[in-house]
Amino acid sequence: MNVKYIKLFLRLALSSAFLSAVADRLGYWPDELSAWGNWEAFEAYTQSINPWFPKSTIPIVAIVATVLEVLFALLLLVGFKTELIAKLSGLLLLLFALAISIAYNVKGAFDYSVYSAAAAAFALSTIHSKYLELDSYLSSSKE
Repeated sequence: MNVKYIKLFLRLALSSAFLSAVADRLGYWPDELSAWGNWEAFEAYTQSINPWFPKSTIPIVAIVATVLEVLFALLLLVGFKTELIAKLSGLLLLLFALAISIAYNVKGAFDYSVYSAAAAAFALSTIHSKYLELDSYLSSSKE
């Protein structure tokens, strides 16, 4: 398979995973498909996997995580600074996986494929060819 299609698939898969998680915590998924279902449940989960943060800072941690997920999803979707955003996405996913693993156990991070998603993001960051990316348009318009 051509690497440009693999790169596109990685971008779409990571973007959709981030956006789906955000939609869940904002209550856009039906209850039977939802992990959190609402913001309050998401904040409670954020506290449970980050017990080292003071409880008063959890709303900020939850907001920062959500903003980063939306931002990374949109930038990956359009292909802007893909390699950098993929690295940052991998780091965010790895931090999430480690938090789950430390707070509960590694099985949760494995069950939700968070380590796999982090690996996919880091793999995406190594693919430098451009395909259906804003970056390719921007670089060609500079020439």
